Amino acid sequence: MNSIFIIAEAGVNHNGDIEIAKRLVDEAVLAGADAVKFQTFRAEAVVCKNAKKADYQMMTTEQSESQFDMLRKLELTPDMHEQLIDYCMDKNIMFLSTPFDIDSIHYLVKCGINILKVPSGEITNYPYLREIAKTGKKVILSSGMSTLEEVREAVRVLKDHGSGDITVLHCNTEYPTPYKDVNLQAMVTIRDELGVAVGYSDHTQGIEVPIAAAALGATVIEKHFTLDRNMDGPDHKASLEPQELQAMVMTVRNIEQALGNGCKEPSASEKKNVDVVRRSIVARCDIKTGERFTEDNLTTKRPGTGINPMCWEQIIGKKARRDFREDELIEV
Repeated sequence: MNSIFIIAEAGVNHNGDIEIAKRLVDEAVLAGADAVKFQTFRAEAVVCKNAKKADYQMMTTEQSESQFDMLRKLELTPDMHEQLIDYCMDKNIMFLSTPFDIDSIHYLVKCGINILKVPSGEITNYPYLREIAKTGKKVILSSGMSTLEEVREAVRVLKDHGSGDITVLHCNTEYPTPYKDVNLQAMVTIRDELGVAVGYSDHTQGIEVPIAAAALGATVIEKHFTLDRNMDGPDHKASLEPQELQAMVMTVRNIEQALGNGCKEPSASEKKNVDVVRRSIVARCDIKTGERFTEDNLTTKRPGTGINPMCWEQIIGKKARRDFREDELIEV
């Protein structure tokens, strides 16, 4: 079991097409992600009909349509959910979806989903958080746009109403996020201040920041991906393409191995090098029996199969018990 849980965020990058959604599942599997995540919502339960779109959405979708109309086109129907859940099961990858309204929470629980992802926009939605908590499911909480106190309060609400297993993802909701605004150290602050497991949901371009998050102790990494960044839709531009997703997952797995167990000791692979590169106390010149060892007639050289140079003070002043030739390992 991998200790860093990698979520390939398909989101709404299926553009309402089940075949595109299945291809996204295939790419997540090929990349080696632990889960592929979509979004479950009914537009009328999420947004007012006259609500404006975010700036990044205006730049990546038809400007004349409302946020409501944009979302309506991106809904996954119950039949599409069922197909995707079965498809993920066949492909041996976990299906996840973010519920954006209370009915969608209940629907996903009915579908057997055991991890519920709270999106950043719902971190101050008390009725929603309460309903999430009542399910008793594991919760992954994104914290974009929030202060530490807002995160603390959301975690309190979840715990007060039944949530036990909570992971908080540091996040910035600008698509794409400028590097100067990532503030990755905030992930560490959340962990230390709130005593919860933490991770990172990334909206930067490239894979550098998720890798850094892994090195800083993220237990969950979430990243948007798409089949093609040039496709129409709100999130494609800030998403990885398949080969980039593969590179990210591979690098996170490498970092995961490299983090190790924290014990400072020689690894199995390097132990064979100890005798080759460390030094021993050796004769700097020929030494006669009975002659005292001094700073002038001793030195240290490779290999490290003789007396450890850290014993230098104990050797100086002793008498040679036999003759030693130059470069010979000293024995006492």
